Amino acid sequence: MGTEAPPRTRNDCGDKHMINKTKEQKAIDDWLPITSSRNAKWWYSAFHNVTAMVGAGVLSLPSAMANLGWGPGVTVLVLSWIITLYTLWQMVEMHEMVPGKRFDRYHELGQHAFGEKLGLYIVVPQQLIVQVGTNIVYMVTGGQSLKKFHDIVCPSCKSIKLTYFIMIFASVQFVLSHLPSFNSMSGVSLAAAVMSLTYSTIAWTTSIAKGVQPDVDYGLKASTTTGKVFNFLNALGDVAFAYAGHSVVLEIQATIPSTPEKPSKRAMWKGVLVAYIVVALCYFPVALIGYWTFGNSVKDNILISLEKPGWLIALANMFVVIHVIGGYQIYSMPVFDMIETVLVKKMHFKPSFLLRFIARNIYVALTMFIGITFPFFGGLLGFFGGFAFAPTTYFIPCVIWLLMYKPKKFGLSWCTNWICIILGVLLTVLSPIGGLRNIIIQAKNYHFYS
Repeated sequence: MGTEAPPRTRNDCGDKHMINKTKEQKAIDDWLPITSSRNAKWWYSAFHNVTAMVGAGVLSLPSAMANLGWGPGVTVLVLSWIITLYTLWQMVEMHEMVPGKRFDRYHELGQHAFGEKLGLYIVVPQQLIVQVGTNIVYMVTGGQSLKKFHDIVCPSCKSIKLTYFIMIFASVQFVLSHLPSFNSMSGVSLAAAVMSLTYSTIAWTTSIAKGVQPDVDYGLKASTTTGKVFNFLNALGDVAFAYAGHSVVLEIQATIPSTPEKPSKRAMWKGVLVAYIVVALCYFPVALIGYWTFGNSVKDNILISLEKPGWLIALANMFVVIHVIGGYQIYSMPVFDMIETVLVKKMHFKPSFLLRFIARNIYVALTMFIGITFPFFGGLLGFFGGFAFAPTTYFIPCVIWLLMYKPKKFGLSWCTNWICIILGVLLTVLSPIGGLRNIIIQAKNYHFYS
């Protein structure tokens, strides 16, 4: 007598449905930019992190120093470096704190700590402000540096509006934004990281060659007390945001392979350390030597203070452009990931090249349009940035750490985290005040579509 097949239960059908669903999920995950390829080497994470961290903001550090003065300036620079390295270490550690699960995106970690709904509401808006804001600023910075390059190389040429230079810069982004994932853009990122080191080096070596200016003054820039206070707050923001690569760090770590014997955090941490050493080599010499050379007469962008030799400054501006091209891509990748996740998982579009092509082009066009309309966006970022850069970089990692690991009260870990949280909250509150005042003062010189 043959054995009869057991009758099929509803459960079997459910299982089949589940298997199909997980297959679908896997297919979607393999298509999404963050989770598609997990074979990055540790040095990829090093140059992705350098590209994300070292903004063109490094060139404004001497001017921030002039608003802080020697003592506070050096203190803030060093403290920010230490605190952000610590919170970055926390994020790298927390990427795989649940065995067998990886938090590939900042908001997934937020959801694990604060709950499904609240986690999204806390992390996503801040992450988007940081990433989209940075992309818009990079559009303007890229355009401005191209314009400076053009004006130095050809002083007698007809002046071209900034708008057109932003469009030229955007045209490169329209092409590059179709690189599917972080790994596929490692070449762009490497070039960008090398460039950031190069133009920083040009900035401080040229300053040394120029020597201390004869009428140098190390007093604070502003003459009135209110001016001094507000400039101090603004400069605090400038320095604090110089270290804001945290909103893309989990996304970068997601590209590194991980096994129980060799967790991804080892490779990632190696990359982060290398990146932070490079960051220190970019920031400290530029900030200190730039301020030492020009004192409080230093311009917002140190390359403007160093007018000669012309060819070198033109080159440095071109390097800024190349770096910002890579930086734009690093910050837009998590945004593309979010947009594509919503399109595929919520709106149930089929993952396809066309969908990606349309979505990404619309995003690049939007950031270009906003950059052209508000070329003074960098001034606005000091204000908005305070609300988003400080939390994502300085204290959200610490809050999640306290919630997840519950360290002993008044122990070293507990105290360290609370100090970071308090400093971070102060930054979040204080730096937008300085930023807002700057916007009010400069608003009369703002020109749309300049």
